[in-house]
Amino acid sequence: MLILNRKIGESIIIGEDIEITILEVSDGRVKIGIDAPEDINILRKEIYIDITEENKKSLDIDSNVLDILKKI
Repeated sequence: MLILNRKIGESIIIGEDIEITILEVSDGRVKIGIDAPEDINILRKEIYIDITEENKKSLDIDSNVLDILKKI
């Protein structure tokens, strides 16, 4: 993990086309802006985890349905 200190208005560049800018720091929270190409998905980690778990659940349901259909 790379750890950097940044001040308001300063940025971090990832690759050639992603820029993360510190917009505000207040009450222990940091507001950031992310400039990236439209084809790059940007999700909060907790949302990403929720989506991944739901996808896994749907795969389990599908395999159960296939087992039932095979018996018919």
